[in-house]
Amino acid sequence: MANPLFAPEVKHLIRENSSSGLKNFCESLNPVTVADTLCEEDFTVAEVWQVLGQTEVKTQASIFEYFPKKWQDQLIAGTGRPHIARLIEQMSHDDRVDLLRRLDANVAEALLRLVDEANRKDIAELFRYEENTIGSLMTTDYAWLPVHLTASEALSRLRQQAPDSETIYYIYILDETSRKLLGMVSLRDLILTSPQTPINKLMKVDLVSVHVDDPKEIAADILRKFDFLAIPVIDRDNRLVGIVTHDDIIDLIEAEATKAIHEQGGVGDILDSYMVASFFQVWRKRTFWLSCLFLAEMLTYNALTIFEDALEKIVVLKYFIALCIATGGNSGTQAATLVTRALALGEIGTKDWLRVLRKEMVMGIAMGTVLCGIGLIRATFVSRERLVYSDTYIAVNQWLFMLTLGIGVGLICLCGTIIGSMLPLVFKRMKIDPALASSPFVSTFVDVTGIVLFFSVAKLFLL
Repeated sequence: MANPLFAPEVKHLIRENSSSGLKNFCESLNPVTVADTLCEEDFTVAEVWQVLGQTEVKTQASIFEYFPKKWQDQLIAGTGRPHIARLIEQMSHDDRVDLLRRLDANVAEALLRLVDEANRKDIAELFRYEENTIGSLMTTDYAWLPVHLTASEALSRLRQQAPDSETIYYIYILDETSRKLLGMVSLRDLILTSPQTPINKLMKVDLVSVHVDDPKEIAADILRKFDFLAIPVIDRDNRLVGIVTHDDIIDLIEAEATKAIHEQGGVGDILDSYMVASFFQVWRKRTFWLSCLFLAEMLTYNALTIFEDALEKIVVLKYFIALCIATGGNSGTQAATLVTRALALGEIGTKDWLRVLRKEMVMGIAMGTVLCGIGLIRATFVSRERLVYSDTYIAVNQWLFMLTLGIGVGLICLCGTIIGSMLPLVFKRMKIDPALASSPFVSTFVDVTGIVLFFSVAKLFLL
């Protein structure tokens, strides 16, 4: 986060038109700190460009990458296209492609015409890959070496590549002619070994790599599992086409987690941050899901009408409807959350449905037994004035009512657990995001089944 003391200081430097002070501010601090400071509400677009204009384009690009998307769009609109084109040339390869994908097609095309040929070809190459593939996530800023060098020669070559490489800790060994991936050597190994050691003696050949057309999630799973800093990306001919770095995976995981949380809350996928997203976009997504759930919840009305006679005869039952519904919703949400997360981590798959069902049935019975006991105890405190048949005012048997509440709550807990555990697997099987099967959808399903179970038990024991 930006230091709150920086903003007033920068404002003072702008008023004084201190070029040296603004240049020092841009170049002496971390680009993230500079971007956060300039995102303060009281800075105008013109003032931000006045600050950035005091430093070289490469530094501007490194700062620009950390501005929120909304600010990036405003900054692009607030300066000339030739300047933005120079900025794009200096940006990280993957970040500039993300930026151009987001811009209006006509604006992006106009900017590309102003970019030099080498960078334009690189951007066009990355643009070929679909947005949900690893190819759209990777960067072509990687360090590589031919196989015939010694450690000393390799370090000399790396000094030339370092300014243009996103990371040089992993150096990939390629066939110079075909660009096929032969192996990888770490910078640590090059530094610690004898200068005359051939790098083919140092390199690792059993590499973990990903295919350029694989889904993004595969790269995230591999990085999380192996704790790599980067993963090589190859094509069908085993040629190295780029790398995926840990910082991009962190951004991907954050985006996926945000999406999952939104869907678990029945909101839908909102692309922008909470404060940036337009009112209409948030209203549309929230209202759509709320309307779907509202229509589904109307089934509880139908369920209640079926048991209208029981509700009219034994008035005390109505006081426990909310309790039973909440019990089913809570137990179902617990199960759905656990199963959805296990699916996301690859711990289980749809083929494991029977194992999950058995596990959750046992769990549901165990939890239901505890809640049944609590329900039995609670039923003993119901006053005798309420335990009557409304048409005759004859007292309802206290023990039978205790069994009704206890068994009803236990069955609802079991049913909610089973529904909550199976819905994510069904959604996954149907190629729908399992996160949608959590809280709102589970609660809707369990509300109806809970009412049916509770009143069925009541009719069995009390009528």
